[in-house]
Parts: sequence; C-alpha cells; structure tokens
Amino acid sequence: MKTSVVAVDFGTSKIVCLVAEINSRQRCDIVGAGIATYDGYMEGSWNNPNALGDALDTAVSQAAEQARMVGRLREVFVGVPAAFSTVRTVEVSVDLRGTDPKVTPEDIERLLDKASEELGEHKGKVIHRAPAWFVVDDGKKTMEPAGIRGSELKALVSFIMADEFFLSDVTEHFKAIGIDVNGFFSSPAGQVSLYISGEERDRKAVLVDMGYLNTEVMTVEGDAITTMSTIPLGGGIIAADLAYGLDINLENAEKIKRVYTYGISAGQETFETTAPDGSVKTVNRSEVESILEPRAEEICEEIKKKIDESGVRLGSWSGVYLTGGGLAINRGGREFLAAKLDRTVRELPRKTVKLSSPAYSSTLGLLDLVINTVTSDEGQGGIGGFFRNLFGG
Repeated sequence: MKTSVVAVDFGTSKIVCLVAEINSRQRCDIVGAGIATYDGYMEGSWNNPNALGDALDTAVSQAAEQARMVGRLREVFVGVPAAFSTVRTVEVSVDLRGTDPKVTPEDIERLLDKASEELGEHKGKVIHRAPAWFVVDDGKKTMEPAGIRGSELKALVSFIMADEFFLSDVTEHFKAIGIDVNGFFSSPAGQVSLYISGEERDRKAVLVDMGYLNTEVMTVEGDAITTMSTIPLGGGIIAADLAYGLDINLENAEKIKRVYTYGISAGQETFETTAPDGSVKTVNRSEVESILEPRAEEICEEIKKKIDESGVRLGSWSGVYLTGGGLAINRGGREFLAAKLDRTVRELPRKTVKLSSPAYSSTLGLLDLVINTVTSDEGQGGIGGFFRNLFGG
C-alpha cells in the first residue's frame, strides 16, 4: 500500500510543491513536482498578496498532474521559511532519580518538557523543538545521554516559532483552493537535518542560504538551530543592480548574474545581451564586475556580521555551508564568500539527481523532515530520512 505525502515550500521567488510516495517496502519516490514563480516576501509580508493564491494553485496543480492526483489532492504539509520564524534557546536541568541513577528516555522527555515550560510567553506557534546538547553532571556534551550515570541532566533546547500571520494566511489561501494544511514544519530545520551530518553539527556549523530576495544565516549545534537571522538582500538585488547599471531588463540581467564567475581566473570576458531598443549589446566583464561584486561583497559583509552577532563561538573545525540560488550556483561563489569570512565555505552534498540545484535544498530538506515525522508517528521507523538512506548522506 502506498502513502502519499505532499510538501509545499515558500522561497522568495518561487513556490515549490513536491509529492512523494511511500510504500510498504520502505521505499520513497518523488512522483510529482510543481514550481510557480511569484513576487515572494520581504520583512515578514508578501510583496504581492493578491497573486499568492494563483501561484499556490499553479504549483499544487502541476505537482498533482505529474503525480496523477488531479482531483484527489486534499491535504498538504507546509514549510515555514526563516523570514516568518524566530529561534529561542532555553538551558534547563533535571535531577536524576533512583538509587543508582542513570539517564533514561523518560528523563530526557522530562527535561524537554521542562524546557517547553520555561520558554514562557512568546510570539508565534512552536513548530520545532530540538536539543543542541546534553550534559550529565560536569561531563562532556553529548547527543546520546541515555544510560550515563550521574545526578543531574542538563541540556540546551532550541525552539522555532512560526509567525501567526503566515500560518493563518497560508491556511486561508489553501482553503480557497479546497486544500487543508495538515501541518506546518520548519524548512530551515529540515534543510539542516538533511544536509549537515551529525558529526559536523556536533562541532557547530553555519548554514548560509542566499535566495532571491533574502539571505538566511543559521548557526547549528547538535540537532538544533541555535540562532537564525534574515538579511533582506539576495541574488535578485544583484540582478537589479546589473539591470540599472547596464541599462538592460531584469531578465537579461539575471542571465548574466547566473553565468558570472567570481575570481581572477574567470571564464568569459564579454557578455552579449539585449539593449532597450532590441539591438544586441556587448558588455565587458570589467563593467559587470564593477557593478556586481560590490553588492555581493556587501551581502557577504552582512553575513559575517550576523555570524559575529550570534554570539556562537565557532571552532577551527566548524563548517560553513552555502546554498540557495543567489551565490552558490556561481563558479567561484563559495570562494568569494570564504575570502570575506576568512573561513572555508563548503557546498551542501547532493541528495538527488533531479532538483539537485542549491536552489531546491530547502524544499528537499522540508520533504525529508515531513516524511521522517509522519513515518515515525505511524510506527514506520526505517523510512524517515529517506534521502539519507537512498543516497548515502
């Protein structure tokens, strides 16, 4: 028997809907994908709210048609972007019980519940809870405390809260096209869990997702996102600068931005585009560089600032990862950011053949988190984390 799972992810330039099928042999396949461009969001609000419903309908309809679910798609799981989320961490402890006390699963649950209580008043709805570390007495940090003897269990627990406006508005838009939202998940949490290994997270890590209009900067430890910031600048701002500076339309500017190579050993020295009068216009690399790189450098400086302001002390072995369609798709993009951060910047591992572009890492992470949660709830423990299982992540 097959079970279908439908996940919808909101980027700043596109909405992506994926349909996955899970069968009794613990295999999962993506059978439908729908992508709709739209005007996105900035600073917690839609840029064109009147067009949001049509974009949702387009993405879902395309995915349903590919998956042969037209007329049968009634429920979806929705990813909440970083721009509509906040992160808070709580450090808590509980005493271990018994004559020979050691950590039990019940103690861990007790600790997490206490963290939820101590979270107190907050804006938004909690959609994700995860530990960054556990410590028994004065021992070392661990993510597997069960069975360790001691008198006290401590932990740092992270909570991700979703903006109530996003939850209610998206729910209403789906209702308008006859679809119920079955649950909200944190897209950044799924992205981190799928692409950054447990070993890397234990050493602390940073994930930078530069999209079209926003750049998200997340610090990670254990199973948790410990800080998360959104910079209202992205690849679209670079393209807009090129359009203005070169006197070309935004579409042609985006084409140049996408093929541009950062660094001295760049490839092509000229770019052919179209002038406003329709004639062919040839632009030298130096002219493109003088417009494009200062804006890219500004965004990189903002990224560094957010990492510094997070208060998270990164070690020499802490990894920094770059994804998204804003800079990661460009040759030399990671190296450009690395030079500004004075740290090596890595690309995320590819998990699928299709949708392998960094622009879709958020959507695949969301789908993986949804399936992991749904199958765990249904007692089908081997299916969750299916991308990791199928592709060796």
